[in-house]
Amino acid sequence: MHYGYEGKVAVVTGGSSGIGLATVETLLESGARVALCARTPGRLEDVAAVLKRDHGEENVLACALSVLEPQAVQSFAARVEERFGRCDLLVNNAGQGRISTFAETSDEDWRAEYELKLFSQIYPTRAFLPMLRAARGAIVVVNSLLALQPEAHMVCTSSARAGVQNLVKSLSVELAPDVRVNSILLGMVESGQWLRRFAEREDQTQSKAEWYAALARKKGIPLGRLGDPREAAAAIAFLGSKAASYITGAQLEVSGGLSRFI
Repeated sequence: MHYGYEGKVAVVTGGSSGIGLATVETLLESGARVALCARTPGRLEDVAAVLKRDHGEENVLACALSVLEPQAVQSFAARVEERFGRCDLLVNNAGQGRISTFAETSDEDWRAEYELKLFSQIYPTRAFLPMLRAARGAIVVVNSLLALQPEAHMVCTSSARAGVQNLVKSLSVELAPDVRVNSILLGMVESGQWLRRFAEREDQTQSKAEWYAALARKKGIPLGRLGDPREAAAAIAFLGSKAASYITGAQLEVSGGLSRFI
């Protein structure tokens, strides 16, 4: 599907794998020039080489950095402005969840989780906001269903995700009407984490489709499967596009019907 990003520039954090990479590919296929960042230089270089081959070197900018280092993020924004001259869409794609109960979560774990989830939003938003205002652009936050439907075995991540969702709503008001701010709420989407668990499955004769289907039944996912990263990327691309021009402060579930709230 084409989302009409011709002449636009998008920035995707955590863009070298999973949903981040799927989003980068979707936006490039829709005509955008895309800047992506990730922490691991080797992986990022390999991914960037393929993206440049498939979509043109002039359309891709890749920078290795941590979004928890404010100066590095500011430098990234400066490179995007120098290279592309604008930013129309910022996709804040935070890291994986932490599995722990309240009793198991140390003070250090609480601090690390809140820093990762919140400052991975704050630093990129702060750095790219001048360009986003100038372009009357959009921010899309990749969040989790845990923000509204917490799980006891992920108490720390659930709490931090709720904070992120609150931030999304606050920003959508403060930055209007110049910048739209929305989020997607993910359920269970195929990722490296689930692929590793599949590789370690008890019954090695089970296919991936069978194992995922059994997992979906166990978790109560009405659509009976895990999501594909490209499905999450499609939701992100929609929310950042002109088709969503009257949508801000909203959250779009990408969960296969896993949510139980109204």
